[in-house]
Amino acid sequence: MLRRWLTIFGLVLLGVESAQDRRPRIDVEHYRIDAEIHPRTQSLSAQAQVRFVPLEDITAAVFELNNGLAISRVSMEAGGKEEEVPASRAQELDVRLNFPATLPKGKPVTVTFAYDGRLAGLENSPVEGVNFGWIGPDRAFLLYPARWFPVSGYTADRFSMELNITMPAGLDAVASGIETSKPTADGKVVDSFRYDRPSFPGSIAVVSTKPDRVTSEGATTTLYFRGPEKEQANAYGDDAGKIVSFFSSQFDLPPSANLTIVETEEHAPNGYAAPGIVFLSPRGIGKKVNARLLAQEIAHQWWRVLVSPASRRHLWLDNGFANYSRMLYTEHAVGRAAFEAEVNEAGIEALTHDDIRIIESDTLPDYSPELLAVASNKGALVLHMLRSVVGDEAFFAAMKQFAQKFAWNSATTADFEKIVSDVSKQNLQYFFLEWVESTGASEFKLEYTIFRLGQGKGFRVMGKVSQDKDTFRMPVEMLIETEGEPERKTIEVQGTASEFSVDTFGKPKKVILDPDHKVLRLDDNIRVAVAIKKGEQLAEQGFYNEALQAYQRALDVNHNSSLAHYRIAEVFFLQSNYQSAANEFRESLNGDQEPKWTEVWSHINLGKVFDITGQRERAVNEYQQAVRTKDNTQNALDEANKYLQSPYQRPRRSDER
Repeated sequence: MLRRWLTIFGLVLLGVESAQDRRPRIDVEHYRIDAEIHPRTQSLSAQAQVRFVPLEDITAAVFELNNGLAISRVSMEAGGKEEEVPASRAQELDVRLNFPATLPKGKPVTVTFAYDGRLAGLENSPVEGVNFGWIGPDRAFLLYPARWFPVSGYTADRFSMELNITMPAGLDAVASGIETSKPTADGKVVDSFRYDRPSFPGSIAVVSTKPDRVTSEGATTTLYFRGPEKEQANAYGDDAGKIVSFFSSQFDLPPSANLTIVETEEHAPNGYAAPGIVFLSPRGIGKKVNARLLAQEIAHQWWRVLVSPASRRHLWLDNGFANYSRMLYTEHAVGRAAFEAEVNEAGIEALTHDDIRIIESDTLPDYSPELLAVASNKGALVLHMLRSVVGDEAFFAAMKQFAQKFAWNSATTADFEKIVSDVSKQNLQYFFLEWVESTGASEFKLEYTIFRLGQGKGFRVMGKVSQDKDTFRMPVEMLIETEGEPERKTIEVQGTASEFSVDTFGKPKKVILDPDHKVLRLDDNIRVAVAIKKGEQLAEQGFYNEALQAYQRALDVNHNSSLAHYRIAEVFFLQSNYQSAANEFRESLNGDQEPKWTEVWSHINLGKVFDITGQRERAVNEYQQAVRTKDNTQNALDEANKYLQSPYQRPRRSDER
């Protein structure tokens, strides 16, 4: 609980700091970067010319630069001569420049940074545990979030770029824009790139392998995969073409006619998108095409590269839009059931941090569970609910118009709201106030009475929907199961109590409110799922006691939740508390067995407990019961058969070695 309060307190402080952050306001327009990659020393040396326009009279400017890179000199032209600019590390990532004289508003300035440093691991990453920049003996990747060049207005300030990458002969660079290449006199090679549109270029890869090229649906994808992942290059290229074709039909033409996909390294983010390039980690690529990840990263070609949020307050216009676009592709390629499963999954994730408004995304750390829940998952749910409110025709017309009107520019939530309101001819202020600028989710309570209408006119259902938010307003669908065909009606839920009256032809048997879960809301099943998801997030971060508390909250609502018992057992198993783990795996087997895979894996893990405690006969019995389920979820049967052949051996902990 203490960690939880510290986390909340930290977010509050972060918000205060954000509000008080009075950095001098500038607009970066263009970079010219000359960088040399040194594979042997896993380092780079670079000179970056940055042209920016002060948005007010300033005497200083703040840029972000990777902590592993040291600045040797900063200079600018002043009065026809080059003048050195004092630079200091103000705090994490920040480099503060103090100019010798006031720079007037609106007059372009060019500043040159000379810097170098080693990028060989995770120690200087802006996000703990995630590697955005790495240089190896025969390959490298440097992503925009690594801040491997001086960045201002991270994820918000769009820019163009000229980029020259020098490296040993035999290596090739991959970056956004028009490419030229030439050898140098000392046996090296310089790959040059020019990207003239304002966007977010500057993510690069250095490769030593030859690419595969795949043409699908009229688009050519160049893939730099290696090792076992290379066998999947054709499949990934084929799917990439299909995804680009689908998004083009929904959102207009992509910013780049063709696409490049580059494999990164194990500790890199699963995926990252730059103009015309998608970076995927080996884990993200997996053993078969990860269509969900691929679709989400390709969607960023529209919702980041083409149109981006004007500030991090509006980050859902990037993350949420790409996430929902990925779901739309699932609906198109796999079907409605798979789409609805992804929507429900996103809703559960969104509710794990429902005390933070979408519009407060600027207070959340990059790549944090909170940001994922709020900007990506709740953002996607906002679009899904908006689609149900305005209808498919208006929704997709608005999405396309948004991409067209703000192409190669930044936008705000208000800009998007205006377009959807104009296209749908509805005043949607209430919708955006509820879902973007407010927190929490409602729980509906339904009361109704059925009346028979005379003279064969059918039946009338009269009732009331109650919920606890006085400002709530939302059209909600109602499914009425009758003795004949089910009937669907839409009612307006407004305020804490909304009365309704609907007529049906068939005799009603049951009334279900929001049957397809189109509204982000709470009920007991959702509470259980949210508590379990929260516990999983805490356990993944190593906060086992807090995770156990979250799982217990799920059991307080549904004591028969097999998944909650299973997750508790996992934590006990990790803590070597084998008796408690065995008890909880048994409780999981005796529960509701939702999801079904908890049965086979509970038997397998019970077998492991018995092997560890020297009870081989009982272990074999559990493995045999696992095999009898015929459930091979996550290769469960292979695992069970392996331990039928030889006992499970507990891995030695580091403190036992």
